Amino acid sequence: MLKLSCNVTSDKLQSFFFSHSHPSDPVHRSIASSSSVSFSQVRKLDPIRAIVSADQGSVVREEEGLGTLADRLRLGSLTEDGLSYKEKFIVRSYEVGSNKTATIETIANLLQEVGCNHAQSVGFSTDGFATTPTMRKLHLIWVTARMHIEIYKYPAWGDVLEIETWCQSEGRIGTRRDWILKDIATGEVTGRATSKWVMMNQDTRRLQKVSDDVRDEYLVFCPQEPRLAFPEENNRSLKKIPKLEDPAQYSMIGLKPRRADLDMNQHVNNVTYIGWVLESIPQEIVDTHELQVITLDYRRECQQDDVVDSLTTSEVGGTNGSATSGTQGHNKSQFLHLLRLSGDGQEINRGTTLWSKKPSR
Repeated sequence: MLKLSCNVTSDKLQSFFFSHSHPSDPVHRSIASSSSVSFSQVRKLDPIRAIVSADQGSVVREEEGLGTLADRLRLGSLTEDGLSYKEKFIVRSYEVGSNKTATIETIANLLQEVGCNHAQSVGFSTDGFATTPTMRKLHLIWVTARMHIEIYKYPAWGDVLEIETWCQSEGRIGTRRDWILKDIATGEVTGRATSKWVMMNQDTRRLQKVSDDVRDEYLVFCPQEPRLAFPEENNRSLKKIPKLEDPAQYSMIGLKPRRADLDMNQHVNNVTYIGWVLESIPQEIVDTHELQVITLDYRRECQQDDVVDSLTTSEVGGTNGSATSGTQGHNKSQFLHLLRLSGDGQEINRGTTLWSKKPSR
């Protein structure tokens, strides 16, 4: 293997960014996502040591004591008390739908990105599992048990969004992660989210209690007093989701994971389930309403070769009803969802969605 160490000037660095980076790369995203980041600021990072690996065709960029280049250019950092993490994003053209606002999948992907970056910023693993040293030693990982997202105003193409996240303990076998979304231009809270995660043995795929050693490793980075994105009593994030029983009113049968749906751990990404759930929403609702709330309970891992059925039934006061009626009159529509394996009917995921009627233009 041939290694070359050299100093890269800021001019060459600028050329390197835009000739070698992809729009989805953290470096490209950070530079493109804020007019406040200029290459006059980047010059402060020089010299950057570049190590070129001829047999792998890769370039590793680092500077001692300052973390990776992505860490230094990313528009995110721990808050002053070190107990939460904030990051800014610009909404890009391919992250919006036909109405020119971000899709719920975009929002969910950004929540996942911020959570991962938070874990990395406090020194947890960078392999996609956000594990502590004790967890890695015992082959333990975190898996999603529940995700609840509420969006009050979807960001439009070009809007800048700030997302804050933090985690805290949740019982003996889990933890929780919360998020608050803000519009940078107005300071308005545009959404909130919370999630529950449980500990699983990576080898046996069985749930395992969180030991005191693991708890001590991550609680030092958590608020000492409970801090909830949804502090309201009896809020929707706490509600139990009933199982949808056959026959469903709407269905989309035979959904298959694409290769692009697999995450770095070779399982179907959590966000893919959201897209599958929405596939069986009736078109008239999609045309006239906007998704305001989604809650998903994850029951089973999904593999690349699985075939999935998406089932949906509308709810009125907890019972089945027409799609045009809802829990709050004609302006709201609520649905119950089920994802299951096409072959044996095993439950993969159950969920609920709440839709608000779009304002007339």
